[in-house]
Order: sequence, then C-alpha cells, then structure tokens
Amino acid sequence: MLAAQRKDLILATLREQGRVIAKELAAELDLSEDTIRRDLRELAADGLLHRVHGGALPASPAVADFAARTAIGTGAKAEVARTAATLVRPGQTVAVDGGTTARELARVLPQDLRATVITHSPTIAVELATHPTVEVIIVGGRLFKHSVVASGALAHEAIGRVSVDAFFLGVTGVHPVAGLTTGDADEAAIKRAWTERAAETYVLGSGEKIGAASAFEVVPLASVTAVITDSAAPGREVAELRAAGVRVLGID
Repeated sequence: MLAAQRKDLILATLREQGRVIAKELAAELDLSEDTIRRDLRELAADGLLHRVHGGALPASPAVADFAARTAIGTGAKAEVARTAATLVRPGQTVAVDGGTTARELARVLPQDLRATVITHSPTIAVELATHPTVEVIIVGGRLFKHSVVASGALAHEAIGRVSVDAFFLGVTGVHPVAGLTTGDADEAAIKRAWTERAAETYVLGSGEKIGAASAFEVVPLASVTAVITDSAAPGREVAELRAAGVRVLGID
C-alpha cells in the first residue's frame, strides 16, 4: 500500500471511529508500527490529526487564529451561545473566556440582564460596552494575540483575587479520553485559573470541537459542570461523553 493510500485510510478511520491506534492499524495492514507512526507524524505536521500516546485523535479546527475562527461553525456557535445565556442569572458575577463562541454569548445576553461579567478578553469587553445593565470588569496582562486575550503573571494574579458564580470556558477540543484541551500552554493555564475560581464551569463546545483534541490539557472533564454543544454535534462522541459521566446541554 502506498503512503498516500495509508494516510487516506488513517483519516477515514479517524472520521469513522474517532481515533486511530497505531498497533492495531499496523497489524491490520501487516505493516510495522514505525511505518504507521511515521504516517501519523506527517499527518500531524500538516494539521490533519493530533498525535497521542499509541495513536492519534482528530485535530481541532479551532486552533486557527481569532480572525480565521470567526468563519468556522457560526450557526453552531450561535446555538451554543443561546443555551449558555439562559444559564446567567440576574445578580450573578460570571467570568467569560475569550474566543468566538464566547463573543456570541456576550452578544446574546438579554438587554435587561443585571449582572457582572469579568473577562480577560478585550473582545468580550467591547461587545458588552453598550450593554445597558451589565457591569464589565477587565482583567489585564500580556496580550496573547492569537486569541486576543490577556495572559501571563498579571492575569493570573488578578484572577486569583476574584470568585465567580460561573465561568464560561472556551476550548479547542472536547474528547471523552483526552478531556478538555487547547492549543497553547499559557492559555490553558489561564483557563485553569478561572475554573478554580468558579462555583460552576460551563464548556462552550460547539460541534466541531466535540471528539477533537489539541496539545494542552485545560482540566479533566470531571472538573466542569456541563458541556454546552449544538444540535448538529456528532452523536457518537456526545454519547461517549455522557457515558463518561459528562452532563451535555443543548442536544437531546
């Protein structure tokens, strides 16, 4: 079998099964594991999958920069945002992560909502600047331009001094085995810091993120209150999340 054919088979297996186990695929094709691992390395270098110990998982399309992500799954993100908005109660103090789904959440908060939103995202703050009754508090720090959020020691210190009723967490991957992941280590650390300061954490997980994985773990699935997704999320992966004990909102 030619290398191109093997790679097509690997990608087809990922689509159908949600993961590739190098040892099993090598035995099926009567090839060495080294050959399969080389194929996985090359596919990962092209951004077509995410390598893990023993094999590979689907790569998240949400690792692109902020501008590129605005065109990905816009309808799904709006659906997730509408569900998330129903979870914000009057009088609460909530933290909102950066990202394009979080921006949709800021846009759909009810105009009569009286609440406080704390965010390390200038984008979220700008979206809420014209909201008549939401108090906005901005956490500062080094600007991580890829996601347009504050990061670094200043942001960590500020987050450690507040407590919130709920945190709306953005990630690039929601996987029943790999957990909640994102593409940058510093950004993952900021997300963890928010989770530790929140009574409840809701994951903004539009369908293209369900079953996908990125390099850096944020928190285990058991650390969050629920994953919010959309009606078009992949059914098998949603079922696997629920089988793992995860509460999934936004889909029957």
